[in-house]
Amino acid sequence: MAEILTPMDIDEETGDHGNNHYQRPNKGKNVVVADTKATPWVEKYRPLSLADVAAHRDIVDTIDRLTSENRLPHLLLYGPPGTGKTSTILAVARKLYGAQYHNMILELNASDDRGIEVVRQQIQDFASTQSFSFGAKSQVKLVLLDEADAMTKDAQFALRRVIEKYTKNARFALICNHVNKIIPALQSRCTRFRFAPLDPDHVDQRLKHVIESERLDVTDSGLAALVRLSNGDMRKALNILQVLR
Repeated sequence: MAEILTPMDIDEETGDHGNNHYQRPNKGKNVVVADTKATPWVEKYRPLSLADVAAHRDIVDTIDRLTSENRLPHLLLYGPPGTGKTSTILAVARKLYGAQYHNMILELNASDDRGIEVVRQQIQDFASTQSFSFGAKSQVKLVLLDEADAMTKDAQFALRRVIEKYTKNARFALICNHVNKIIPALQSRCTRFRFAPLDPDHVDQRLKHVIESERLDVTDSGLAALVRLSNGDMRKALNILQVLR
């Protein structure tokens, strides 16, 4: 069962890439493919909507409901690699913003951009600007910090202050493997969701979809071995499958 900790009621808190804040950095996920020109299957087969996220339905359904009710809190998604944390929050962004997706999200890899200056400059600049309005509906923007457990303590304290100051303009989604490396003061501003390793059945079903789509010849025993080797890490499974195709 997913751990869900909700410390706040956020309702009470007072595609052109060349012309917006959106970034898709190298996320440090160690994606290795046989053909360097090929699109990594981790990205090619990433779920595009919350309905496509097969695993962790209790978490996904909760976030989907909060999103639909316009009550999305700041999020802290944690757990082992390849368990759907990034895919879930990107699907949330697509649901929220639609065609404005690239204008409304700032995505950073905290293992690369981990210092206090990034918080004070890039993140604060993005969060402090006025949110967009879609017709009569105003939308807050989204700051996604992947590998947030790599941030320095000073940067985390600075981020907490930015979150408190700009809640009206932006929501923050922190993604990490080790929640104990996130300072308590920052954790307390977020609703936490733990992503456990994927069940073998979920890995098996997704791999079968990719195998069929790519028209690969994989034996049942080979598929079973790949599922075991993945150990609940979908990214690892897809990377291995792509290398060995």
